[in-house]
Amino acid sequence: MKRGIVAGLLALTVGLTLGACAPETPVAKLSATKTATPTPTPTRHPGLGPECPTDDCFTITATGDMLFHAGLWKPAVIPTDATGRNYDFMPLLQGQSAYLNESDIAICHQETPFTQVGQEPTGYPIFATPWELASTEKAIGYDACDTSSNHTVDQGYDGVVRTLDVLDENGLKHTGSYRTPEEANQVLIMDTPAGKVAFISATFSVNGNFNEFDWQVNYPLDPDVMIARAAQARAAGADVVIGVQHAGTEYSNEADIQQINNAHALIDSGQFDMVYGHHPHAIQPMEFYNGHWIVYSLGNGISESSGDYPVNNEFLIMRAQFSKAKDGTWSVSDMAWAAATNKQDGVYRWCSVASDAPQGVCQSPEFDAGVRERTRATVNAMGAEAAGAHEWLVTQEK
Repeated sequence: MKRGIVAGLLALTVGLTLGACAPETPVAKLSATKTATPTPTPTRHPGLGPECPTDDCFTITATGDMLFHAGLWKPAVIPTDATGRNYDFMPLLQGQSAYLNESDIAICHQETPFTQVGQEPTGYPIFATPWELASTEKAIGYDACDTSSNHTVDQGYDGVVRTLDVLDENGLKHTGSYRTPEEANQVLIMDTPAGKVAFISATFSVNGNFNEFDWQVNYPLDPDVMIARAAQARAAGADVVIGVQHAGTEYSNEADIQQINNAHALIDSGQFDMVYGHHPHAIQPMEFYNGHWIVYSLGNGISESSGDYPVNNEFLIMRAQFSKAKDGTWSVSDMAWAAATNKQDGVYRWCSVASDAPQGVCQSPEFDAGVRERTRATVNAMGAEAAGAHEWLVTQEK
């Protein structure tokens, strides 16, 4: 055998032997790695006010009649300022701001129409309230005003239009009176981060004054009409619907049969989550009826003092927290109230007489305590405290 052939055979044998014994070169293997999907953190909308018991809450605050006589506007006169104002109502109403700004939506009752620029204001029986009031209402924290009352049309259709224009100019939403039939067919739905709330209002009377058009104010107060409007609001996306009735016996601390029947009809319809009211110029009870709250009268939002009717000088501000349950339903999870009066240091001021005295002494410790305890007794006359209603101590909130 030739030497070259032998060498070749030896090399082949060695190569095969080494190949069989050499370690394999690692080869990367593909594997399906399962990526865990993180559990989304629920987005919470707790709203302003008390601690939210669920993920989603909002609060609404309401006051009673903005009722202006000369005793309120004369002390508010100022030299004409750069905006053309001749009245400054901030000192009168500023005390409300601590409460209004602890709520997601604050709504007033603009009972009387506004003057036009240069028009002298007037009081009872045909009211015209200085238009400058609207800028103060906005500045202290109101978001909207209900405008259906027995004085809505005191200045005729022009007064209705002017009032709504002034509210618009000051960034205040409104419901209860209207400039056009098309506007009258709409409902007020206000947004919060947690949900949408609608306000449906009506008045029992317009005092027979200047009611040129049937559609210019929600009158008469007809529960069936209000229920239909509530259904309209639901169809438009409202999560919560609140009824507002301007009715009752003046200067009475008791709800009358019309108020009770109306409010119960609204709740019993299943379309309303809460009802409140004004007009009596006196505080009236809260009632927890069929699982829902009714506040029969908030009294006045502000008023001049009355010696004949002391109840005219005592006010109620209330806040309701609505919370959304896991099944999507909404209910009131907290109902709070605070009492107030209309003077401090002998000057007209909206002044809280709540137990925490957020504005200090209003008239005297004895007077303040008297207003507060009369209010407490009236509010609870239909079992409100047992159902969970409590005094609103705004200084103790976080």
